[in-house]
Amino acid sequence: MQAFLKGPSSQSVKAQKPSSSSSSTGGEKKQRALPWVEKYRPKCVDEVAFQEEVVAVLKKSLEGADLPNLLFYGPPGTGKTSTILAAARELYGPELYRQRVLELNASDERGIQVVREKVKNFAQLAVAGSRTDGKPCPPFKIIILDEADSMTSAAQAALRRTMEKESRTTRFCLICNYVSRIIEPLTSRCSKFRFKPLANDIQQERLLEICGKENLKYSKDGIDALVKVSDGDLRKAITYLQSAARLNAEREITEQIIVEIAGVVPPKVIETLLQICYKGAFEKLEVAVKDLIDQGFAANNVLNQLHEVIIEEKLNDKQKSVIAEKMAEVDKCLADGADEYLQLLSLGSVIMQQAAQNT
Repeated sequence: MQAFLKGPSSQSVKAQKPSSSSSSTGGEKKQRALPWVEKYRPKCVDEVAFQEEVVAVLKKSLEGADLPNLLFYGPPGTGKTSTILAAARELYGPELYRQRVLELNASDERGIQVVREKVKNFAQLAVAGSRTDGKPCPPFKIIILDEADSMTSAAQAALRRTMEKESRTTRFCLICNYVSRIIEPLTSRCSKFRFKPLANDIQQERLLEICGKENLKYSKDGIDALVKVSDGDLRKAITYLQSAARLNAEREITEQIIVEIAGVVPPKVIETLLQICYKGAFEKLEVAVKDLIDQGFAANNVLNQLHEVIIEEKLNDKQKSVIAEKMAEVDKCLADGADEYLQLLSLGSVIMQQAAQNT
């Protein structure tokens, strides 16, 4: 019986050895195949770009000062999550990071029950001990609630008492795009920091740095187009850059490639549509709008790009304001699920009417 038991166990040990080595190689492969957004995420607070006020506050806390409850808000892709994660890694080091940081985002269940149980239980745990590298370790944990503006009002209200009661052992960091969707009692308990959309030169610098590290061929027009279509969102810019690099392995990354990947309506198409409106040919406008829809361009993209162009056009202020008001109506109708063809045709008709007043 013992021999029978020993046999399979020895085989299983042998079988386990190659699997462990294969898992390690798998780990190496995973590491290599990381999305560039994760690969080039800031590892420390100093690497965070263009957010000086937040970096200054977090540096003070890294030097030993206490950290307040934080509320980071601003457009997507500006470094909100990256900043607090980098600060937490510096505060606790790789060993204590998993024990001291709880991160919940919109993909997790974050109703009132989770706040009462998971968050509350984690907040109540006392912290002790020091870092293995001898650096000072703060006497508190951090709970990161990413995309907090998607939490229900009831869940946010339940969080108020926990924030006050557990202030001795826990700090909260709420991250959201719209600060107006966070209830007032929570915002008053946090230090608020607005993350600005990244300036074009900062984005360009980071993208060129990634191009250098990945040995990519690129044109100046390609990088300029990346910065323009990302609209201050560095995460979007890096994702588009990786897509362009994968689809065009050996070729140079040009403006045309970026426009195709980003799903942006080519500027020539927008210009042609406007010229048809100025000439006052309704039949041609119908055909042009139908072509736009048939080619798969999103009406929202057309609307946004038309808005940018109309602002620069040689129309008077009254004409621009009428067109802008119509654009707002069309945007609302599209959000409510209206037909894209009819809405763009309606907008084109208004532009045509206003342009006709110049003649």
